[in-house]
Amino acid sequence: MSDSNRGSEQGGYGRGWASEATGWASDASGKVGDTIEDSPLIALGAGLAAGALIAALLPTTRKERELLSPVGDRISGAARGAADAARRAGSDKLKELGLTPDSLVDKAGEAAREAAQAAVGSFKDEAAGS
Repeated sequence: MSDSNRGSEQGGYGRGWASEATGWASDASGKVGDTIEDSPLIALGAGLAAGALIAALLPTTRKERELLSPVGDRISGAARGAADAARRAGSDKLKELGLTPDSLVDKAGEAAREAAQAAVGSFKDEAAGS
């Protein structure tokens, strides 16, 4: 096979692949359009997630750090305070219900023993009935 034939043959493969890729892109575009029409909130969420991912991958600039640092500090402090309040409230409620760590261990052990006894009893009944 001459070099000119080989080149045109390879060009044919390239054109075929390009045509196939164009078809895939067209199909994907149609599916995305259908999804947006059928479920605009899902499409919005996907767009927001993609934007957040891209933003997370880009490095922050010095100006962004200068401007956003105080806001981040306030948000972090508020989140820590909210988490502490939730932990205290949850702990108080568990104590009110009598669910201390020791009582939970006791109740879990008791439940495990009862489940094991039921399983052994069921096995014995099945074995005796066969």
